[in-house]
Amino acid sequence: MDAYLWLVMVSLFGAGLMSGVHCAGMCGGIVGAISVQLPRNRPPVFYHLAYNGGRILSYAVAGIIVGALGKSGLVLRGVMPVQQMLFALASIMLILMGLYLAGIWQGARHIERIGSVLWKKIQPYSRSLLPADTLPKAFGLGALWGWLPCGLVYTVLLSALAMGDALRGGLVMLAFGLGTLPNLLAVGLLSGSVKKFAQLRPVRLGAGLLVSGLGAYGLFKLWVIGLAGWELFCHTG
Repeated sequence: MDAYLWLVMVSLFGAGLMSGVHCAGMCGGIVGAISVQLPRNRPPVFYHLAYNGGRILSYAVAGIIVGALGKSGLVLRGVMPVQQMLFALASIMLILMGLYLAGIWQGARHIERIGSVLWKKIQPYSRSLLPADTLPKAFGLGALWGWLPCGLVYTVLLSALAMGDALRGGLVMLAFGLGTLPNLLAVGLLSGSVKKFAQLRPVRLGAGLLVSGLGAYGLFKLWVIGLAGWELFCHTG
């Protein structure tokens, strides 16, 4: 796996971890509603793990799809200048993601409108999985809700598109999804307090600026590598 893919995956994992304030605000109500319907014969954490497992799987599948689409236009991805361009684009997407998370940039909402067309076709199937009182139903519900229109997820999908490869697109979305897992588990198990904390303006602003900082660091690192010689930005295996 080459260096720039690792950098993008690590950055998106960190972005997912810090974007929990957005996830708690957007999905907290959904997760809370699921929580009150859970049976008492098994610890609730298993249901939340199943739900989030389905959600993260959907992210990875979406990454595979857009990565494959990107490959059709980036057949020269193995050429070094193209790799740097892809990494720069992924870093820019992180900056935009952070600005969206902080409430400074709302451009991703226009993309959400496009996703809502697909969601209207998927949403009716979720009714048959409620209440999510078994692990398969919780997993299936999460897999469907993973397609919920979300500007944050769509911004990350643009990074997956920039990977120009189905497997790489799936991996970067998987990294992002795993980063969101701790926060959404916390929302499910401690929904009230976590959601209120996540909705605080200073918390959202701070998390957003940190995510944008990751993107800015990526661009800075790319610039430093360029000064040192592009051969440092090579494949590691």
